[in-house]
Amino acid sequence: MASLALPHFLPHRLRWNHRKNRCRCCLSSVSTNESSTAVVWFKHDLRVDDHPGLLAASKHRSVIPLYVLDRRVLSRYTTDTLELAIIALEELRESLKKQGSNLMLRYGNAENVIEELVKEVRAPFVYVEEEVEYHLCEVLDGVRKKLKGVSFPGGPPRVVLWRTPFYESLNLTDLPQSWEEFKELKLPLSLPVSAARFSSPESELQWEWGSVPTLDDLTDYMKESLCEKESSWRDMAHVSAERVLVERIGNLKKGSSVEPISDGSLRKKVHNSVFVTRKRDTVAGGTEVVLNALAGYLRYLEGTSRDDWQEVHARLRDAEIRPGASFFKLFGPVLGLGIVSRRRVHYEATEYEKERNAGFISPFGYSAATVAAATDAVC
Repeated sequence: MASLALPHFLPHRLRWNHRKNRCRCCLSSVSTNESSTAVVWFKHDLRVDDHPGLLAASKHRSVIPLYVLDRRVLSRYTTDTLELAIIALEELRESLKKQGSNLMLRYGNAENVIEELVKEVRAPFVYVEEEVEYHLCEVLDGVRKKLKGVSFPGGPPRVVLWRTPFYESLNLTDLPQSWEEFKELKLPLSLPVSAARFSSPESELQWEWGSVPTLDDLTDYMKESLCEKESSWRDMAHVSAERVLVERIGNLKKGSSVEPISDGSLRKKVHNSVFVTRKRDTVAGGTEVVLNALAGYLRYLEGTSRDDWQEVHARLRDAEIRPGASFFKLFGPVLGLGIVSRRRVHYEATEYEKERNAGFISPFGYSAATVAAATDAVC
C-alpha cells in the first residue's frame, strides 16, 4: 500500500490563497481521483476550521468524516478529557452538518473499522493527520498494514498524511539547533485555512452515522477493556476529598440555579457559559465556542458587560498563578484535542494586538499580557 503525504510545508508545495480563503493548488504531488470517495479520519483534530486534510478531501465527489472510538486511544485520556471529547464530537458533528456533511462514529480498533468502512463505501483514499507520538504511530501503522490487503481496481487504498506547520520553511535540515538562532531567522508564519464545504450525494443519507455516546456509555465501554483495574485505580488516585465533597454538594443542590465553584462559594449559572464540564475549570465546546472564549481571554484588560466573558476573566484570575499559566489551564485541553489549531490561536491573538495598536505589532513585545501568554503557548 502506498503511503502519501501532503507536502510538509504548505506555503511552498501546497499553496493556499489566504485572501480568498481557499486552496489554489491542492495535492500537487499526489494523484487523486476527484470522482471517488474519501474517508477523513479524525483523532485529535476535532475541528472543521484550519483542517488541511478536510479541505483537500472536499475535492472528492463524496467525503466520509470518521471518528473511531478506539479503546487504545481513549484509554490515554482522563475522565475529564473524555468529557471534553464528547462535547467536541457533538459540536464537530453540528459544524460538519452546517458545511453539508456529517460525522460517522464507530467503535472498535481503528484498523478494523477503517478497513470495513473503506470496503463499504469503496473509498480509495484515507486522509489522516501525521503522528509523532509512538503509540499513535503504531495505530497508524496498523491501519496501513490492514489497507494493504484491500483489493481495489486501481490498487489498495492510499493513506494521505496532512500537517499544519507553524512556520514556513523549505527544509527542516536547514534550521539551526539553537532557539535564539532560529528566532533570528524571522521565518514567516503559515496562516490558518478556511473550513471546507461539501455537497453530499443522496446515497450518503442511507449510511449509519452512529450517535455520540454519553460519558457513562463511554466509561462502560472503556471498562470492557483489559485495563479496567488499572484505569479504576488511576481514577481513584486522582480523586481528592475536596472533589468528592463538591460533587456531593452538587447532588444535594440539583435543580437549584446555583452551583459550587473551586473556591467553595456559590454562583449563579452563566448564560452561554464556556465552562460546561462537571469540574467547570477549563474551556469546553466546539471551535466557535472556544474562539469566543479566546476572544474574551485576550480582552481581559477591557471592560465587558457580557456574562460569558466576565466568567472567563474570573477563571483567568484564579488560574494565573504565574505569568501565562492561565492560558494553559483554560485552553490546554482543547488544544490537545485539536478543537482549535495553534495557528488559529496565534492568528487571532496577533490580529487583536494589531487592533489595539492601529494595525502594527511592536518589535518590543505585545501590549497585553494575555496576547503574550497565548502566542508563547502555541509557539
